[in-house]
Amino acid sequence: MRLIGADGEQLGVVPTPEAQARARDAGLDLVEISPTARPPVCRIMDYGKFRYDQSKKEKQQRRRASATKVKEVQFHPSVDEHDYDVKLRRLKGFLQEGYRVRVALFFRGREHAHRDRGFELMNRVLTDVREEGIVEQAPNQVGRNLQMILNANPKARQAAKGAGGGSEAEAEKKE
Repeated sequence: MRLIGADGEQLGVVPTPEAQARARDAGLDLVEISPTARPPVCRIMDYGKFRYDQSKKEKQQRRRASATKVKEVQFHPSVDEHDYDVKLRRLKGFLQEGYRVRVALFFRGREHAHRDRGFELMNRVLTDVREEGIVEQAPNQVGRNLQMILNANPKARQAAKGAGGGSEAEAEKKE
């Protein structure tokens, strides 16, 4: 087998009993790294420390890759213009902060007969946020509701950071 020493140097091709003896003399373990190679590659190392370092790396990766948060904005087909503007402004804020946003449209009572108005409203939302967000899941019917999922547009976020990087409220906080 091809043997790699504890400090990473190549010890060459040695028979298995000799590799085991070298590992025992060093007080370390003989670990097979690449069993499919010809000849197989083994390394002399402290296997317990290796496993500990691997688990630390995995925990660190899990910590960095935290689940993306999903915000939700809810509409009804009979939403008034001012309410629509307020919800749209909130939706754009979520997208600029980098959140995924679920846009939900709820039908009540006789509104179920006018699903076409719901799809029109969803398309209006899409056209109004086309610069800030991209469609991750197109509007579709889930039970009695319509849903779509928008994700932040990375290009728009970069432009916003470069232009000034914040809202008026953040500017007031800085002063």
